[in-house]
Amino acid sequence: MADVFLPDARTLSILLVLVAPVVGSFLGVVIDRLPRGQSVVWPGSACRACGTRLRPCDLVPVLSFVRTRGRCRHCGAAVPPWLLYTELAATGAALLAVALAATPLAAGLIALGLWLLWTLALCDLLHFRLPDPLTLALALLALVWAVLFGDVGSALTGGLIGAGSFLALRIGYRALRGREGLGLGDVKLMFGLGALSGPLDLPLLVLVSALLALAVAAVSQGGWRAGRALPFGAALAAGGAAVWLVPMLAN
Repeated sequence: MADVFLPDARTLSILLVLVAPVVGSFLGVVIDRLPRGQSVVWPGSACRACGTRLRPCDLVPVLSFVRTRGRCRHCGAAVPPWLLYTELAATGAALLAVALAATPLAAGLIALGLWLLWTLALCDLLHFRLPDPLTLALALLALVWAVLFGDVGSALTGGLIGAGSFLALRIGYRALRGREGLGLGDVKLMFGLGALSGPLDLPLLVLVSALLALAVAAVSQGGWRAGRALPFGAALAAGGAAVWLVPMLAN
């Protein structure tokens, strides 16, 4: 019987990094379409300004943006720069995952987690939406991570405390102020983040996220004022990534 070729760890790590820009390109479609309630599969990519269907040469990650100087090749409309940032961030996440993980499986899960967190953050920043498929995917990934590399009981406890506490805050704020102060998407996001961090690191996650959100609001246009809507989900995603990965960096 012929031997079956199985790629080694180094080959798998290289493949993860090589495929990352393509993943980033797809995540750009997800960020653009999913919060709008549109299919991420069909129709194919097109310029939102002129509607021209983009060809394969227009969809090469990073290189197409550089070649056209960030403009549509057909009508000259500016291509949102966050599309390029997403492709670069996806590649950076894969490189970081490979550097942190001891096995290709762990690297793949770390990269997937970072890709999901980046996508959630951009969806919140651009659309003030945290789509259910993404928060569900993060929750499932957190539980898989716990089964393989952590403690399932701790993950479930962290997830339930995270989601439960934010649900209580949402209900309490509405009862006191008579309006929404915390989106339901944030509540769902906190299950996945709480499962990744565990109950002990959950307060740190919320503190880091709150400080980050306040700092960004203070220096952004419009400043920090009462009643201003803040994409807190983006801050939670960033804080969650930091609390999840910093212990790996320390080891």
